[in-house]
Formats: sequence, C-alpha cells, structure tokens
Amino acid sequence: MLLDTSGLLCAYHAGEIQHTSAVTFFRAAPTRLTHNLTLAEFVPLCQVRGLRRTGALAFVAELLDNPAVEVIWVDELLHRAAVAFLQSRLDKTYSLCDAVNFLLMWQWGITEALTTDHHFEQEGFVRLLTP
Repeated sequence: MLLDTSGLLCAYHAGEIQHTSAVTFFRAAPTRLTHNLTLAEFVPLCQVRGLRRTGALAFVAELLDNPAVEVIWVDELLHRAAVAFLQSRLDKTYSLCDAVNFLLMWQWGITEALTTDHHFEQEGFVRLLTP
C-alpha cells in the first residue's frame, strides 16, 4: 500500500479517529511505499494539529530506517512527470504530493492507499481510511 500523509498522521497520533484502523492496515500490508514529499508534508501537518515537532521528526526518522518501508526519493524526472500530470487534471485540486503518489502507485501496481484523502478514489484507487 502507499503511505500518504494523512494516513501516516492517523497511524502516528492515537487521538485520530482512524488511528486503530491505520495501525492495523500498516502492520498487515505486504508493501509499504512512500516518498520524501510525503515525509516533508508530515511534520508541518503534525504542527498544525498541535503535535510536538520532536515526536513527528522522530516518527519520520523511524520510517526512514524501517526496512519494511520503501521510501522513494523524488528526482527531477518524477517531479516533472508529476507537474505534467497536474497540468492534465486542471479540473482537480490535487497537490504535487498527490500527483507523485498516483504516479508511483501506477508504476508499482499498488491499488490501496493508507489515506483519508478522497482524491485517491477520484483516480480509481482504494482509500483505506474513510470518515
């Protein structure tokens, strides 16, 4: 499964409504894929939610060191492809991070995302965390 920013927040913070589900999905997944833009979004999202920066950074460091999590580093080619994808979906409000998520999911053949974001469903993927 792809690990999106909102899904990681649910797995990280016990106060999130979908925390238990997120942890269960995370532990059960045979594949856990994310990328550096998601990790870059995670810390400020935690801060906006009033969570401690030190804890969020420690969680990111754990993900980076976790051999069960594949972290893709977005290079120029993938970044440009994501921008081109966004240009082809001007009717949507996708972020650059969303675009990278979708491109990686297609590339890796992943259909499920640990996310609360409905944008994944708009592109035909399975959103594992629904309200």
